Amino acid sequence: MDRHPTLWITGSFVAGILLTLGFKDFYPDLERRFRNRGWWRNEELAESAESPQPDNVSLVDSEAEQFEKTDITVGIEGCIGNTPLFKIKSLSDHTGCEILGKAEFLNGAGGSPKDRVALSIIERAEEAGLLKPHSGDVIYEGTVGSTGISLAAICRAKGYLAHICMPDDQSTEKSELLLKLGAEVERVRPAPIVDQYQFVNKARSRAKEHTEDASRPSRGFFADQFENEANWKAHFDSTGPEIFSQCGGQLDAFVAGAGTGGTISGVSMYLKRRLPNMKIFLADPTGSGLYNKVKYGVMYDSKEKEGTRRRQQVDTIVEGIGVNRLTRNFEVGMKLIDNAIRVTDPQALAMARLLVEKDGIFCGSSSAVNCIAAVRTALELGPGHRVVTILCDSGTRHLSKFWATAGSIGSKSDMSLSDILDL
Repeated sequence: MDRHPTLWITGSFVAGILLTLGFKDFYPDLERRFRNRGWWRNEELAESAESPQPDNVSLVDSEAEQFEKTDITVGIEGCIGNTPLFKIKSLSDHTGCEILGKAEFLNGAGGSPKDRVALSIIERAEEAGLLKPHSGDVIYEGTVGSTGISLAAICRAKGYLAHICMPDDQSTEKSELLLKLGAEVERVRPAPIVDQYQFVNKARSRAKEHTEDASRPSRGFFADQFENEANWKAHFDSTGPEIFSQCGGQLDAFVAGAGTGGTISGVSMYLKRRLPNMKIFLADPTGSGLYNKVKYGVMYDSKEKEGTRRRQQVDTIVEGIGVNRLTRNFEVGMKLIDNAIRVTDPQALAMARLLVEKDGIFCGSSSAVNCIAAVRTALELGPGHRVVTILCDSGTRHLSKFWATAGSIGSKSDMSLSDILDL
């Protein structure tokens, strides 16, 4: 019994030695087999990596590819056009029509439809060799403000100087803005077009004097917005197509005022070719002769009678539209105008207030005139129609004159749209 533990220990020791010797002989073969197996797996992985991937596997980051596409314009002139067209809720609700405003006050250079005109005039003059950037050339224009502001901004962007002649009875913020834009401003007394010192005639003579001055190597160029066909062509090429596209080709009437006449002519000429049954309405302020010209074929207004006029120009608080002569830009599209609507100063003032009170739209005097005419057009056509008009510029350019008369907006609406139309 005493010997059993000793034998057990001895036997275990001998068995351990034999097992170790046996594994030593077997291990090289086992190692070789293991390595061969690993080599086969590596070859398999390499072949898999080299083989073509299935067509439905894509390693392209689609989101990154999407952000690689850019939409960057060049210069402030690239911010002109493609302005929004939006529904004016209060006017639409009242009439049962869809009254849409083309937000031309959002043009990027001068903040009005005159941006399109100024750019068109300059680019066409450059193409004709009449202007050369950064040569000292000066662009002269007679304007009540908006065209001058657009010209001043675009002139700086394209390497020119601007000289603006304007009546001295226009709102002071316009002339102040022109000065801040680096334009030379020459304010002249209001006068009829036959007067050589009238603001347009003054600009023409200044350009002529510049060009004829031998001591100045540069040229003077008269923009001539009233007669230059680059005006209506700007709206034919851009404003009209934009409206047609934004409306999906569905609109019943277009309403606009006329100063030079370029907007209503250019837009009408584009739209009428595509929608021959649509209507064009002229919005005209008190004292302008265009209303009677369209309605009766005679350029005359009762306020033009000698001894009845308070001012030398159109007798209205409204700036930018209304004129007592036919311009080339108005004549080219006049036959397309179906009707004209007279808008009084009290109506324009009240409409401007209502647009702020009901819609938060702070616009200038010509926009208010357009909106009165748009409402009358909608009521004439009846519910269910679509009427487009132009919102020209911001009320910030009319603070010292038009909005000083209109007054501040209270917390409650002081007049309904029906009341405004009866003024």
